[in-house]
Amino acid sequence: MRHALCLLPLFAACAAPVGAAEIQRYGTTPPGRILIGAEVPPGATLFFVSGQLASPLDPSKPVSSPPTIADFGDAKTQTISALTKIKGILAAHGYAMSDIIKMTLFIAPDPKLGKMDFDGVNAGFAQFFNTKENPNTVARSAFQVAALAGPGFLVEIEVTAAKMK
Repeated sequence: MRHALCLLPLFAACAAPVGAAEIQRYGTTPPGRILIGAEVPPGATLFFVSGQLASPLDPSKPVSSPPTIADFGDAKTQTISALTKIKGILAAHGYAMSDIIKMTLFIAPDPKLGKMDFDGVNAGFAQFFNTKENPNTVARSAFQVAALAGPGFLVEIEVTAAKMK
């Protein structure tokens, strides 16, 4: 019995929570646009958002056949449009932009530039991350692709969001 009583504090320490687990975000030094990584502890809920493309600039007008960049805007405009759609999808499922931990960008070359407009994409990205409304940023990968799902699209974005239950 005496030995069992000696072990009681040890068992209590093992059972007691050390602190609330939380999502860890690992930034760069000096702080940069994106994270070097994020760690999601057990007990977190993950939400995966499929790749989102831009909406037409003017939804009241029919999209050209075939669609063109003029229908959807430049890379910055398409990035803002896709992230706005993602923001709405997240909100509909109880998440916020600040819950995004991982983002993958697929960027097609802009015919006017002959390459992807990475500066335009980053300018659109900057309106949603490291802001007063959302001080968080994300772990992120970006790929230049030959083309996206349809003509006229320059940017497709998929994200993973996580939050503690």
